[in-house]
This record gives sequence, C-alpha cells and structure tokens, in this order.
Amino acid sequence: MTLANKITITRILLIPVFVVFVIYHQQDGADSYRRIALATFLVAALSDGIDGWIARRFNQRSQLGATLDPLADKLLLMSALLLLSRSGAPHVATLPLWLVATVLSRDVLLILGWIIIQLTCGTVAMKPYFISKAGTVLQMAAVILALADAWPVLRAWSAFAAAVTTGLSTVLYVRDGVSQLSANPKSLPDQARSQTPSREPFRGSDREG
Repeated sequence: MTLANKITITRILLIPVFVVFVIYHQQDGADSYRRIALATFLVAALSDGIDGWIARRFNQRSQLGATLDPLADKLLLMSALLLLSRSGAPHVATLPLWLVATVLSRDVLLILGWIIIQLTCGTVAMKPYFISKAGTVLQMAAVILALADAWPVLRAWSAFAAAVTTGLSTVLYVRDGVSQLSANPKSLPDQARSQTPSREPFRGSDREG
C-alpha cells in the first residue's frame, strides 16, 4: 500500500475521534474538547492536500486512492456539517441548514447518477472541476471557523460561498452525466435502438482481384 493511501486511511480513522469530541463539547461546553476537535479536523483537512501531493510527486496514484480520497473528504465534511448544524447546542457556533442541504443533495445526486451511468454505460467518465475543489475548501473553512468560534461574518460568507460553488459544481456534473447518458444507445427508445444498424467488423471483399 502506498504512503498516500495510508495517509488517506488515517484521515478516515480520525473522523470518529473528531465526532466524539464535538459531541462532548456540545454536551458540556468544555473548551478542551472544542480544541481537540478543531485540531483533529485541521490535521485531517491538511492530510487531504498532503496525500494528493505525495501521490502526484512520487507517482503513487492508484485506483484505491481514487476511491478512498473523495470518500474520506465526504465522510469528514458531512460529519462536521451535520454536527455543527444541530440546533440546541449552545456551546458551539452552528452552520446554516441550507449549507448542509446543498452539500447533502449534491452528494446524493452524484451517487445516484454514478449508479445510473454505471448500469447504463458500463463505465463513468467524470472529469474533476476546480470549482468542486474550491467548494470543498470553502466547506472546510466554514467548519474551521465554526469550531474556532471566530469571525462570524467571515464564517457566514464562507458558508454562502461554499453553497454557491457546491451548487454550481452539481450543475456541471449533472450536465456531464446527462451528456454521457444521451450519447449511449441504451438511452434511445427500444424501437429506435432496434433500427440502429449494428456495426459489423470489416471482413474485406469476398471477391479477389
């Protein structure tokens, strides 16, 4: 297993640690719990950039890493957003529910789209967009500012920018998915598909000379 993948797995293992200390802090308001939760999230967030840099710098890209890395990001961020959007937690600065709804809706749409395209086309061709990564960074910034309980105006703007970039990336991915489905013969009506001539392999002429 590559070093990049080990760092990604470590990030996944840090998620339950982060969740536990956020819940502890929400229950009794102990500042030590908040600091540990913040430090854990910062380490996990930084590891996201480190494992990507190692994979590119030392040619450690792998199929496992391509699967685990976005999974780790989604698990970390959704855990943080769901916990920090809880009402009735007076000891923690909360994030707006509409941010959580935007991110969760995007992830559900992407998962459903991936399943549909995989079943229909047999493979999923998805190119990454910079705006999607920007949305992830802005989500992390909003979480960090909420855990630090600092700069509420900047936190609000980070949440708003995260929701906008996440929404735009959703539109781009849905557009790409629809294009891929439309280009596949299976998306045609049964009658039209049956009338589409099959492509026979070229066998050459039966006549010689």
